[in-house]
Amino acid sequence: MEPGSEGPFKRLAREVAKFGAVGVVGTVVNFAVSNLLWHLTSLQAVRANVIATIVAIACNYVGFRYFTYRDRDKSARTKELSLFLAFSLVGLVIENGILFAAIYGFGWDSSLQRNVFKVLGIGIATLFRFWSYRSWVFKALPVEDEEAEAPIAGAFLKPQPEPLPRPKQHVS
Repeated sequence: MEPGSEGPFKRLAREVAKFGAVGVVGTVVNFAVSNLLWHLTSLQAVRANVIATIVAIACNYVGFRYFTYRDRDKSARTKELSLFLAFSLVGLVIENGILFAAIYGFGWDSSLQRNVFKVLGIGIATLFRFWSYRSWVFKALPVEDEEAEAPIAGAFLKPQPEPLPRPKQHVS
């Protein structure tokens, strides 16, 4: 089987696996930095978590650009980075908004509770980020041979040549 000849579900599964691998690294960085800041500094919990999220976003960009989406369009890096940062900012707000609500809304501020709500926030933000990054930031390059992608649909969508005129029959 040639590379690129796999089905759309296999490609999506590979993309999800690569996204997840980069995400795991980013999550480890995020948890490590936030827990270090929570235990070693006097920063407020959400502020420390925002810093940790920003460090993880930087790590994730490198992983997504050079591993997960390395085969995607690279022609507009400035636009890509701007969109990545914008969508990452939304993810940061989701993640830290959940932590903020837990701490300041419900008073759940123990180390365990912070980490539980951090997991919840990261999970919800990850769903948003996966959708936004693959849809808007790291756009797929156009497929060269669309008929190879969908041979049945290609047969229906392909313009059909006009039929040859029938010769007139003479009846005697």
